[in-house]
Amino acid sequence: MGFVSDVVDRLGDPRIGRHLLREEGEVVVDEVMHHWFAYLRPAAEGGLALLLLVASWFVPMAVAWVLIGAAVLLMVRAAWGWLAVLRDRFVITNMRVFRVHGVFSQSLATMPLSRILDISVSKPLHGRVLGFGHFCFESAAQEQGLRDIRYVGRPDERDLAIQRVVQRAGLRGPRVPN
Repeated sequence: MGFVSDVVDRLGDPRIGRHLLREEGEVVVDEVMHHWFAYLRPAAEGGLALLLLVASWFVPMAVAWVLIGAAVLLMVRAAWGWLAVLRDRFVITNMRVFRVHGVFSQSLATMPLSRILDISVSKPLHGRVLGFGHFCFESAAQEQGLRDIRYVGRPDERDLAIQRVVQRAGLRGPRVPN
């Protein structure tokens, strides 16, 4: 089990630390991985691939090769989807928020805390039941690489963490009581 977990850790690690501005004092406040619900689609594809493999045992050989080929393609797609979800990270630091994602090539989208105008948190019914939601960041830029972050576990806590970091950075004035 140790070897398998080491391989999964290495494959799933997007190496967040190399994107930090350590010389300027940037530290990670929260690193957000996707909620387990995001893995359901790749798991369903993998399950369907296994069913196709089992079905190939009970059909004529000419049909079995088609089922095996479809199962292999579906298994590759499931593995790719699982790895893409595993390597997709949303990071909150004391200076900015950023998202790192990608399997072979890696994309980085970043937004300084000062550019965040609004954060919307949507929680569909099944998200409320299972404990996940989706973030939508609004900024002064029209097009941005960091807008929608889906399947965030404990979205209310994550939203409060971002609000605290923004407040501590002095980017929003103190609330004035009515």
